[in-house]
Amino acid sequence: MYRTHTCGELTTKQVGDKVTLSGWVHKRRNFGSLIFVDLRDRYGLTQIVFHPDKVNDFSVADSLKYEYVIKVTGKVSKRDKEAVNKEMPTGQIEIVAEEVEILSKAKAMPFEIFDARKEEEDEDLRLKYRYLELRREKLKNNILFRAKMLKHIRGFMEDRGFIDIATPVLTVSSPEGARDFLVPSRLHPGKFYALPQAPQQYKQLLMVAGFDRYYQVAACMRDEDPRADRSPGEFYQLDVETSFLEPEEFFQEMEPLFIELTEKVAGKKVWQKPFPRIPYREAMEKYGSDRPDLRYGLEIQNVTNWANETEFKVFAEADDVRVLVIPNGHNFTRQMIDNDFTNKAKRAKAKGLAWMKFVDNNFDGTIVKFFKEEELESLKKVLSLKENSILFFVADKTSVACKALGDVRALAAEKLELADPNLIAWAWIVDFPMYEFNEEEGKVDFGHNPFSMPQGGMNALQTQNPLDILAYQYDIIANGLELSSGAVRNKDPEIMYKAFEIAGYSKEAVDKKFGHMINAFEFGAPPHCGFAPGIERLVMLLTGEKNIRAVVPFPKNQKAEEPMMGSPSEVDGKQLKDLHIKLDIND
Repeated sequence: MYRTHTCGELTTKQVGDKVTLSGWVHKRRNFGSLIFVDLRDRYGLTQIVFHPDKVNDFSVADSLKYEYVIKVTGKVSKRDKEAVNKEMPTGQIEIVAEEVEILSKAKAMPFEIFDARKEEEDEDLRLKYRYLELRREKLKNNILFRAKMLKHIRGFMEDRGFIDIATPVLTVSSPEGARDFLVPSRLHPGKFYALPQAPQQYKQLLMVAGFDRYYQVAACMRDEDPRADRSPGEFYQLDVETSFLEPEEFFQEMEPLFIELTEKVAGKKVWQKPFPRIPYREAMEKYGSDRPDLRYGLEIQNVTNWANETEFKVFAEADDVRVLVIPNGHNFTRQMIDNDFTNKAKRAKAKGLAWMKFVDNNFDGTIVKFFKEEELESLKKVLSLKENSILFFVADKTSVACKALGDVRALAAEKLELADPNLIAWAWIVDFPMYEFNEEEGKVDFGHNPFSMPQGGMNALQTQNPLDILAYQYDIIANGLELSSGAVRNKDPEIMYKAFEIAGYSKEAVDKKFGHMINAFEFGAPPHCGFAPGIERLVMLLTGEKNIRAVVPFPKNQKAEEPMMGSPSEVDGKQLKDLHIKLDIND
């Protein structure tokens, strides 16, 4: 028997019991006649005491080193009062060892595991020895939290009658989305499977089949560049689809899951119940983002009417002028404004960022001299200004002004530490535009998901300006993260053909790419809707992590490589020959 207890469970109730523990040597302290070892497993730490006259082989205890795996049998003893460690759950007891056995020796570590300075360590080195980095407490707890969260999700879905159905991993290429990972077929030379970017089409076909409440924790593979909130290559999502539900009914069905994950699993607070429903255009104009962090206010305001009536030429001639008022932002320095905030606005394509401060009932700043006193007094009333504020202005197209100030808003909140880390501000962003104008190609294109149902159906497609048509599409967002897009699906072939026609696709092109879907819908398709929140992003949100690699057991690096296993790797000539593939990598 390797163990009778774990290293995190023993208390004074077991004093006098003979127990067996196994784990890693976390720390070792040698006091000559006594050796103390903190023994670690994933459940916690327990102190082991080795007496020369009580343990079967003291020389074994004397040879123990950092991260050796050992088995210890002994009696639970109550610690002396002055030796109690209140920082450890097992800090009131210790094990007086009677037998010790080395189960596995450990080489010198390639980096310090527990007294770590991550910023000084090479990331590829840590990823190469990821199984060692996973011993670190914070990273280990993130992985355990992920498992706990998934268990809760599955219980929630099963209790509400959702059916867990696995969809194919080898499927057909769908080049209109992100880049596919292709799998060559040995049995069909020259043809390829694709790994699924998402089970989207399969889950809709399950609705046609009559499985009205479907879910799975689905693996999705996309050949995309890495970033902080997106893992390169693969990720997981809670894939959900329902039949016969309106969007509001679907929201009410799923909101309790996010509330429970926040309160019961993460132990945090929900900002508002039920979650706000914010139209896309309102979100963009108020917050400059379709995934705003709502834990703080800082709403962008339209001051175009005021600005156009001033004598400041930049404002007077502008089509749109927006302002962001930051309470208690008066201490932002000129250097901070120029180097941080202005650069942030310019990266969002704004021409610049004008500003002024309001302190002691007076305005100060680079542009104040361009305004008459009565114009500034009018501005004070329009904005209901309070003392110690800073005002950031952008004069530009509406979309540019709002996006730039949205980025400035997020930066200001970060610098002023306005976001409560224990608060999760969930919201639904609704009423996305069905179409947008593609300036590069000079034509109308789909704004988001082309398979969303347009609001107003065929009549809207036939009579409205495409750029005014809204879709039954929604996002679930929280704390500045988009967790998922979702939609009421377009199940009507005629509406689908028309929707694609507006975006420049012929009926033949639609049939070629999606004929199997349209064919299925012609056999009786129920109205259906769903979404697919990302598992990694959910864990990031609920744990407060900023980088997705902190919530993935074996992530890839910034080059989409996995140093530990050595993927991607070359394959031998025989494998390529079996697949009828010749490589040409000179380009």
